[in-house]
Amino acid sequence: MYANEKLEKMNRETLENLQLERLKKIVDWTYEKSSFYKKTFDQANFKPGDIQTLADVKKIPFLTLEEINRNDPQDLLTLPLSSIVRICHAAESNGETISKFYTKGDIQQNVEIMSRCLVAAGINRASTVGLQGDLSDGKFLDVLYALESIGATVIPLGTDYRYWLKVLEKFSLDTLISTPQLVMQLIIQLQATWKNIIDYSIQKIICINVNNIQNPLQQHIEARAGTEVFNLFAPAEIGTAGIFFQCSSTSGHHIQEDNYLAEIVKFDSDEVVDEDEVMGELVITTLTAQAMPLIRYRTGQAVRRMSEPCRCGRFFVRIATPYTQFDGDDDD
Repeated sequence: MYANEKLEKMNRETLENLQLERLKKIVDWTYEKSSFYKKTFDQANFKPGDIQTLADVKKIPFLTLEEINRNDPQDLLTLPLSSIVRICHAAESNGETISKFYTKGDIQQNVEIMSRCLVAAGINRASTVGLQGDLSDGKFLDVLYALESIGATVIPLGTDYRYWLKVLEKFSLDTLISTPQLVMQLIIQLQATWKNIIDYSIQKIICINVNNIQNPLQQHIEARAGTEVFNLFAPAEIGTAGIFFQCSSTSGHHIQEDNYLAEIVKFDSDEVVDEDEVMGELVITTLTAQAMPLIRYRTGQAVRRMSEPCRCGRFFVRIATPYTQFDGDDDD
């Protein structure tokens, strides 16, 4: 199933033309509107007019998490606060807090790309979904709105395990969307009441992973719950869980290439890896973000670009992590 078949099956030439158009626009926008990017670009002797091809993105300096943390978040803003409709604060694994600002357009775009992620995982109007997590986190709000736009029945579960147990007894959930940690907490709380998650109607679990693309608890959760697990990557600094997604083949992750330009660079180097099947660090440029674009952000994630086409029919490039699982129909 596709949420937006026209975009998800866009041919490579048309997609790259769209990426270039959006890359030029976002670079112009950040240079003009953000004090942080203007200073960074000027120090690197880079001008927006230097972008004539997609390959020219290599001329732009990298952005790191350390730089984001060192600077006032409003220095990265490209719009006045009067244009902001949502501000969220999310904690990183190192204890730092990231502030993310969203315009109405940012939220609409996040809901669109989240809808693609959910539909690719098999969610539809007939689905009954438990959303386990804190809705003060903007990423979970995007998931909630995307579920509602698809027409699925969604039950926000919050973070109180006592409420989770009551909902499981009252409603037949076929899908659980959560973090790996909260899924494990649910499994443990059920076990404490002499119950087993495998005895309930949950058929799939979608894990929102903050620190890694691949869920390190995936095999354990699959074994305990008797379900398939889909993974979404949602670092605090990106501010959405829709960068890429797993389809029904669950082998690798499709990059949402109309919204994100992805590069792979050699570890501890600035050199871009152009070949498929070579492991390196993932670098992301947000092509459609309005309030807080990230230009050439080094994610710290180890990935390789997959060369074989996906059986689902989507033309978006796929990436794999060192821990990606493959089924028997793939060549890997």
